Amino acid sequence: MKFNLKRLDWYIIKQFLGTYFFAITLILTISVVFDINEKIDRFLQPEVPLKAIIVDYYFNFVPYFGNLFSPLFTFIAVIFFTSKLADNTEIIAMLASGMSFRRLMLPYMISAAIISGSSFILASYIIPPANKTRIEFQNQYIKNKKVESVNNFQIEIEPGVIAYFDRYIDRSNMGYRFSLEHFEDKQLVSRLTANSIKYDSAYQWTVIDYIIRDFDGMHEYISQGSRKDTTLTIIPSDFLISVNDCETMTTPELATYINRQKQRGIGNIQTFQIEYHKRFAAIMSSFLLMIIGVSLSSRKIKGGMGLNIGIGLALSFSYILFTTVTSTFAVNGYVSAFTAAWIPNVIFTFIGIYLYRRAPR
Repeated sequence: MKFNLKRLDWYIIKQFLGTYFFAITLILTISVVFDINEKIDRFLQPEVPLKAIIVDYYFNFVPYFGNLFSPLFTFIAVIFFTSKLADNTEIIAMLASGMSFRRLMLPYMISAAIISGSSFILASYIIPPANKTRIEFQNQYIKNKKVESVNNFQIEIEPGVIAYFDRYIDRSNMGYRFSLEHFEDKQLVSRLTANSIKYDSAYQWTVIDYIIRDFDGMHEYISQGSRKDTTLTIIPSDFLISVNDCETMTTPELATYINRQKQRGIGNIQTFQIEYHKRFAAIMSSFLLMIIGVSLSSRKIKGGMGLNIGIGLALSFSYILFTTVTSTFAVNGYVSAFTAAWIPNVIFTFIGIYLYRRAPR
């Protein structure tokens, strides 16, 4: 099949993309109205500036949620547009003229590629910086979800160098009952303990009321002091992990962060791994839901458009349900993040194959 677009292909592409943007605009408008209704009490507080509500919050809220559910908007657009074509017997006319169903899928595939490619670029590079502003607004004026302290935390900051905080408080940049242990060939060679430690900036720390024990075979050398400046390749954001932090990182930053935390032995990074794999899984999900939508709605049935749209919405909610359930399993450690992100696509692949084979020829 040659990649040769005809007037009919351009008609389908324009109608598809037009319906997609209409659907996304309509649903986002409704979402904004509901969100305003939910947060109106907070927004009416005198300390919340109107400019921040509009610019910092909603200007970033709209692209975030629009892109988050882009595959589902694609599905809804396909169902609505194709059902309309089928209801007007246009699909029958196309197939009767000698066009195969496979050839009919070409403009749909191109449209899905445009949407999924744009969505991936937005999710990977453009929306994460915008999310920082949106989340900062939420933390300041709506509900603060930022993690501001941690207890009993241990981390490997370098190979053979283990740091421990009994407690760290972000507001004061202070850690308490701190220890730093150096190992060589699995043997402890040095141990620093301090009543407290203060973070200054860019890996610069100050230990307060410290004792250093150096071990040389059976000998132990002790030194102590009131204050000592030191460099540790760790910053508070490495262990003060908030639930929304993954949304503020670009895809390359996510990959770097995940690898770095794995090397340091930090285990609570499932949310970051899920976010990373979801961004790639969303590319395939756009194509899968498009194929399901075309196969389902291309046949003219007695129920008309309403039945197709109803079935489409049921499948949409099923996809959201599968995604939510598998993500929960991954966070709890029952499945890997990769598996959680791709299981819905695997399930809907079989649904897509079944419906594609039953589509009109």
